[in-house]
Amino acid sequence: MASPKRFIAGAVCPRCAEMDKIMMFTDDNDKQVRECVACGFTDAMAEEPEAQDQTQVLELETRVNKRKNEDDHTVQQVVFFKSTGQDD
Repeated sequence: MASPKRFIAGAVCPRCAEMDKIMMFTDDNDKQVRECVACGFTDAMAEEPEAQDQTQVLELETRVNKRKNEDDHTVQQVVFFKSTGQDD
């Protein structure tokens, strides 16, 4: 099912390098399409991988989604020292 065309904030066109000119939409073949309104660049990406043995995620790998969440998330007590205003 086709979706409405929506502009992607902050997206940069790979061909003309214009910012905020990229529209994303899903066409009738369930492919996600990005299109630049400045230069006419179009690129389509299928929802699911073509090959059955291909188990890649379609999302690009970034520092955010490849990071392992091994941080210590325990609550730590914070102590503040208040100055009396007098230097001894």
